Parts: sequence; structure tokens; C-alpha cells
Amino acid sequence: MEREIQDKTTQEGKETRQELSKPIWINFGQWLEENAGLLNEKSAIHKAFAYTMKRYKRLSVYLENGALKIDNKPIEGSIRGIALGRKNFLFCGSHDGAQRSAMLYSFMGTCKLHGINPMVWMVDVLKKINKHPVEKIDDLLPHR
Repeated sequence: MEREIQDKTTQEGKETRQELSKPIWINFGQWLEENAGLLNEKSAIHKAFAYTMKRYKRLSVYLENGALKIDNKPIEGSIRGIALGRKNFLFCGSHDGAQRSAMLYSFMGTCKLHGINPMVWMVDVLKKINKHPVEKIDDLLPHR
């Protein structure tokens, strides 16, 4: 179904998801609820059910937005270097340092995903951010 909406507008993608994917998603949610009680609470499959059920509502947001992608392969590819160097990042100095590193890598990966030179984007943001209204900070994100 997702292949069908690749070349469609955001609105057409949303309509297609509403028509084709939503009934399947609703049935899946009902199936989870009906079958979760049949499982041993200590089993790995029960943990998987519980994990999915806890996130079910938030995961369904893709049905309402044709611009959202359900495939994370582009992101995984953009952070491959980070995953390969994970042991090196154990020593970021502190938890806050590790969070800042992760945030910067996310920005750089987003730039790469959108065909933006990360250095050009970063210089542009650093020039603007001091005078930019805090309520419009999202305007400075790479995809914007």
C-alpha cells in the first residue's frame, strides 16, 4: 500500500491510507486486545504485545498524515556511522554531553536526508538563532 502513495500528494497519500490501511490497522488493534489476555505474562511474546499496545495510538498517527513515512531505512542509513562507532561514544564526558552529541548527529542526518550541506545549514542557524523568536525555532530545522 505504501508503494502506491510514493508518488502521490500528501492529501492523496492520506486518503489512500484512510481507505486501505486504516481498516487493517483497526483490525490489528482489536486482534492485539483480544489475544493479549491469552498469553503468559512472563513470556517474550506477551512483552511484545504489551509494547505494541502501549504505542498503538501514537503509531496510528501516520494514517492522518500522508507526508509521514513508515519506512525508517533512510534514517538507519544516515546514522550507520554512529551505530558502527557506538563504543567510541560511551565516553562523551557526561549524560548531557551524550544527549547533545545525539542531537547534533540527528540534525546532520536530517540534513543529509534532505540533500542539505550540514556545514552550510549549521553556519546559517548559528548566525540566525540568537535573534530568532523562540516560538518559531522549528523554522530553523533542516527540513524547513
